[in-house]
Amino acid sequence: MSEKRSAFLLFVNTAPGENTGTYALVGDGVTELSISYNPQTSTEQFIHQDTANTELTGYQPNAPVTAQVVKGDAAFEFINGLRKRLPIGSGAHTDIVMTDIFEGASSGGYPAAKQPVSIQIDSYGGAASDPLAISYTINWRGEGVEGTFNPDTKAFTPRGNAGEEG
Repeated sequence: MSEKRSAFLLFVNTAPGENTGTYALVGDGVTELSISYNPQTSTEQFIHQDTANTELTGYQPNAPVTAQVVKGDAAFEFINGLRKRLPIGSGAHTDIVMTDIFEGASSGGYPAAKQPVSIQIDSYGGAASDPLAISYTINWRGEGVEGTFNPDTKAFTPRGNAGEEG
């Protein structure tokens, strides 16, 4: 049996810069959220070859999101604050935790990855007959850390650091 979309959760740190994150579920007002991995490749073909060689050189993941405005939702309030300030550089940095609920919980929580990101604001508004919406893109920044995440306590524990939260 296939898993439901609700078995993969994404939380955004709404208090970047603090030692322990304050994570809010990205979900209310969001009807679709997928990670685009955007593989980076390099292709070359030598003059004596009929078929080119393509090497995978990296990834540039991001997650475009369109959310209806849900006043009071912690994730929306954080993103809307970014919209109002329009920060650039490190001002747009935070982190997310991607949690695989479908894999089942262990004593520390569910398998998860904590990923540094920047958030860009793409648009705000919408058509007259549609709900007010904000569109933004979550852009990966470097490598993430694997571990476990407890959605109830919002605590992330890096793999190999039992009891240590970050």
